[in-house]
Amino acid sequence: MQNKHKWVTMIDVAEAADVSAITVSRVLRQPEKVRPETRERVRAAIHALGYVPDEAAGALSSRRSRIVGALISTLASSFFASTVDGLSNELRAAGYQLLLANTDYTPEIEAESIQALLGRRPDGLVLSSTAHTEAAERLLRTSGIPVVEIWELPEAPIDCAVGFSNHAAARAMTEFLADSGRRRIGFVVNNRPRGTRARARAEGYAEALAARAMGPLRLVEAVAMAGDTDPEIGARGLGELLDRWPDTDAVFCVSDQVALGALCEARRRGLDVPNDIAIAGFGDFEIASEAGLALTTVRVPGFAIGKQAARLILARSGSSPSHPAIIDLGFEIVRRATA
Repeated sequence: MQNKHKWVTMIDVAEAADVSAITVSRVLRQPEKVRPETRERVRAAIHALGYVPDEAAGALSSRRSRIVGALISTLASSFFASTVDGLSNELRAAGYQLLLANTDYTPEIEAESIQALLGRRPDGLVLSSTAHTEAAERLLRTSGIPVVEIWELPEAPIDCAVGFSNHAAARAMTEFLADSGRRRIGFVVNNRPRGTRARARAEGYAEALAARAMGPLRLVEAVAMAGDTDPEIGARGLGELLDRWPDTDAVFCVSDQVALGALCEARRRGLDVPNDIAIAGFGDFEIASEAGLALTTVRVPGFAIGKQAARLILARSGSSPSHPAIIDLGFEIVRRATA
């Protein structure tokens, strides 16, 4: 929960460091003109208060920039496209603009982007990851603005969270495959570090197998080479899965894009889908539709997640802090031709 709803100003830093605002400004812009001991005292105050230098001073008179920042794990595929659409549409209707930053699933890049976006004095931030560095989390908690984490439901969000249970969704898909008669179910995921959603999906898969005594796990973490696409990772992952466990009769992929690669690899090997092997994905993106792969998948409410995140920011922006909100929008298992 946020501690306050006001920006930390240069004056706040000056008071904490027992110096003038001009001295704080010099430490930020001309540190060589300030005595070392004073510099250190000012920098300690900046660190303790979570102060971010203001790069949008023109907006300070109203305390509203009408800008919302969104830090998205990847812009290289359609993973978050519908969510960005929902977010942008809702904000635009209210007269707000959306600024996007790509974090490449990397907390350190996210931390840099948070610093940069906070310098624009946004009225809220949306984060597609819940894995933050310590410094980033401190900045978020002291920023005084609404922060919405999406696509996951952390037990202790920074402020608000909108999404669904990746763990429950993966368990439900694994159970669906088992209910359709599959007994040797594999799971393919890429080896992206710190992928909290992928880890939750793998855990949901494992839990479903354990509950039905259908082990051992047939889990493959396909190594991503430099420049690899998700379909390439999916093809490599299914190849490894079948090389290790040739009798596998179903594979659940961490995303629809990975499932595309698995489907192509199955066909290259002369396997009939779904008679020889069932293939399922996650996301229900465009390629999964009946007009595309006709892929069995987990449908997630991407557009609705974006709209709800925007509504939370609009409702909380400019108002007093309130208790954290965690909104679960659920998921749906969609059966198509591949399972």
